[in-house]
Amino acid sequence: MAKLDINEEMVRKLAELLDETNLTEIEYSVGDQSIRVSRGGQPVMSTVTSAVPQAPAAAAPQTSDGPRPGAVTAPMPGVIYVAENPESPPLIKVGDTVAEGQTLMLIEAMKTFSQVRAPRAGRVVEILVSDRTPVEFGEELVILE
Repeated sequence: MAKLDINEEMVRKLAELLDETNLTEIEYSVGDQSIRVSRGGQPVMSTVTSAVPQAPAAAAPQTSDGPRPGAVTAPMPGVIYVAENPESPPLIKVGDTVAEGQTLMLIEAMKTFSQVRAPRAGRVVEILVSDRTPVEFGEELVILE
């Protein structure tokens, strides 16, 4: 059995992010290594294995279809900000036309802000999140048409 190396600093940072965002679980992966930190659950030992099909959850709203067409999804778990600072207007609003690469929102993870950019040009038809709300990886943020 291989020795398990635990990056205590990463565990602490992820735990801090759980507290800041009120998330119950967060997972971070690099290559074939991943770390999951959760609040209020039972300790779980996990290893990377080959994919084994499992029965789908009964109440899963989205199946293998993935995000809706035109959806811009969260690139990481964190907290969404719709403006550059509290005094600024939102970066986008419904009806705006955006260019490819334009900043749509900001996401804060581990006290670092990252830009959520438009993957393509289009018109904003729906904004699915509000300011300062926690989001999960892959969660739909904006729908572009």
